[in-house]
Amino acid sequence: MFRMLLVVAAVLARPSGFAAPVTADRINTLPAAERAAWISYLERSQSNALADAAAIQAEVVDNKMTNALRAPDGGDFRLPAEAGASWYAGPAASNLTTVVLSYQTPSGGWSKHNGYSKGPRQRGMQFTSQNAPGKPAHYVATFDNRATTEELHFLANVWLATKRADCSAAFRKGLDFILAAQFPNGGWPQVYPLEGGYHDDITFNDDAMTRILELLHAITLGEARFAFLDESARQRAAAAFKAGLHCVLSTQVHQQEKLTVWCAQHDALTLQPAPARKMEPATLSGMESAGILKFLMSITNPAPELVTAIESGLAWLEHSKVPGLRRTRLDGRNTFISDPSSTQIYWARFYNLTNNQPVFPGRDGVTYDTFAAMAAKNPTAYDYLSAQPGSLLTNGQKQWRKMLATESAK
Repeated sequence: MFRMLLVVAAVLARPSGFAAPVTADRINTLPAAERAAWISYLERSQSNALADAAAIQAEVVDNKMTNALRAPDGGDFRLPAEAGASWYAGPAASNLTTVVLSYQTPSGGWSKHNGYSKGPRQRGMQFTSQNAPGKPAHYVATFDNRATTEELHFLANVWLATKRADCSAAFRKGLDFILAAQFPNGGWPQVYPLEGGYHDDITFNDDAMTRILELLHAITLGEARFAFLDESARQRAAAAFKAGLHCVLSTQVHQQEKLTVWCAQHDALTLQPAPARKMEPATLSGMESAGILKFLMSITNPAPELVTAIESGLAWLEHSKVPGLRRTRLDGRNTFISDPSSTQIYWARFYNLTNNQPVFPGRDGVTYDTFAAMAAKNPTAYDYLSAQPGSLLTNGQKQWRKMLATESAK
């Protein structure tokens, strides 16, 4: 079986710069005590990948089709209404529920950018729009762009309003998917079953792992919309949350023993900052780190090590502001121009790992020192700068310190 994994992992791995996938060869370099858990993880991943592929192939054969159909493309799936809203008991939610359930993979997750507005998945249709039929599987199920976690929030909200048994059953299957996808060290990949390349990294990019932790935290807090889960499921969710939180603290980057923040993705086996696409080198992330800190600050009765992590992250954000820029429209697109008189404060998405200086990697594979230099040679349809961390340093930090004071007074 282990020898077969070497072959399967090599076939599925997608080279992407220097991104290192999780493979049997790499697992063999780990300390002996760690290998068994990772080998079991890789076997489970490959088993789920084969099951997902076999389910589609069986439908293709039953329907006497030549190839599977490609799922329609769409935008990111976002909750249509807040939890508890009456909308979830209505006909629109019922129709959408049918569609969402039809796109759940046999392994329990969902892809991204599926065109839910086009109706339910047809038999013989892929679970994803992200690869052409016959091409290597791509984002069959993922946590990228809110996928899987958003569908699970949706199903829980529908169950709360309707008590539909199919929603609670699909949620349990999705929760099992999340638990199966968790690495032995507590992290989560961007794509599961594993796909290779940077998709195997522990992924904070676009808040993928943070959203998983938010969901697990909500379950452990006993929110009413998860009341259908039994004690065993809640305990497993709590254990996964604890391990995930430990992974977050373990991946916070040290600079000469000083804690900073996080990279958008970290190598699954070494926990070190890792690159992804050409415009996503291994760097400290202003945006993803702000999202991580916002979540960590929502945890009540934080342990001392969690408080230290938050304090260090907030201090790093305070010293990593990018002043002297003004956002404007130029030639029909958003851009940032140098303006020493500007009162606008931004944070870069990428910072140098050693000196904390903002950097601006282009789609040409070159990393520039300024936004202007990068924009002169590259498309800028990417969030290179953001003002969002500002609210975390002001209102968010005030609320957090108030919470700490209240808890310490008890």
